[in-house]
Amino acid sequence: MKIVVFLCILASGFWFLLFSPWTENLIPFWPAMTAATGLLAVSALVFGRKNLHDTYRFSWIYIPVGIFSAGLLYLIFWIGHKLSTLVLPFAADQVAGIYSTRQQASPWTITLLLVAWIGPAEEIFWRGFVQHRFARRYNPLIGLLVASVIYTLVHLWSFNFMLLAASAVCGLFWGAMFYRFGSVWPGLISHALWDLLIFILVPIQ
Repeated sequence: MKIVVFLCILASGFWFLLFSPWTENLIPFWPAMTAATGLLAVSALVFGRKNLHDTYRFSWIYIPVGIFSAGLLYLIFWIGHKLSTLVLPFAADQVAGIYSTRQQASPWTITLLLVAWIGPAEEIFWRGFVQHRFARRYNPLIGLLVASVIYTLVHLWSFNFMLLAASAVCGLFWGAMFYRFGSVWPGLISHALWDLLIFILVPIQ
């Protein structure tokens, strides 16, 4: 478990650089996010190589499951955004802050990175490695909860309540998919398509 703890601490450091108000303007977001998620994903594949057969088994049913779940999660966020902006005076500004990163690259570049790299890499690391390791060490439910909490807490550096809430919902949602199917593929497809929907095709703001 030492390597899991070390990589989670490393991820926290990366997310600090990416999202904290002291450092977010010092580095270009998309290249840095690409490098960070790539390093974490490669580390997960290397240190988890003995379990790749289990965590990456594929079934064609995962494709429609991933597509449907991406649409469902988008609907949850669309409704959540509408409700939160009615009751939380800071919600709109904080969501706008999340979307501000779109100004740092072209839509085509962001689409390619989200769908082909960042979304999949996050699933490989957070669900395929962190959640899987905790599930094996304790039990699947503990793995789901612990990985979701860590995934949420690394976003704490942003001091953005809406991003923190979004991370919690996403962590539990994709974690539950890994819990249910035991494979990274359904969540990976869902994550990549949801990123495309909410950031590029039909942003909620």
